[in-house]
Amino acid sequence: MNQIPLMTDNETEFFQLFGKRMAELRKARGLTQAELGEQVGVNQTAIGSYEIGRRRIPLSQVAPLAEALGVSVAELVELQPSSNGKPGPTPKLQRQIEQVGKLPRAKQKFVSDMLETVLKTAAAS
Repeated sequence: MNQIPLMTDNETEFFQLFGKRMAELRKARGLTQAELGEQVGVNQTAIGSYEIGRRRIPLSQVAPLAEALGVSVAELVELQPSSNGKPGPTPKLQRQIEQVGKLPRAKQKFVSDMLETVLKTAAAS
């Protein structure tokens, strides 16, 4: 049986904050956990686990969650300007990220692997 690695402290904090944001948006839309789960293809228990930060939210679920909650992916994760004052992703990059989130998992993995290769190559130059 495959074991999921434990989350680091940073990951735990991120997923707890993400889950809190998700719960706020869900409640603002008047949805139950079960209703939201039905819209994105997971059960109520998974939504509850996401909301308290117990489970990692798969990348493939971010765009469907944002859509079901009536917000953009950026609004769901509350992208903020970085500490150096530069804004977050450009609108074009943000749209591309959202489109990748809607692809089948195999294609998402391909895009992720390709991006990882490009970033490693750029860092080595």
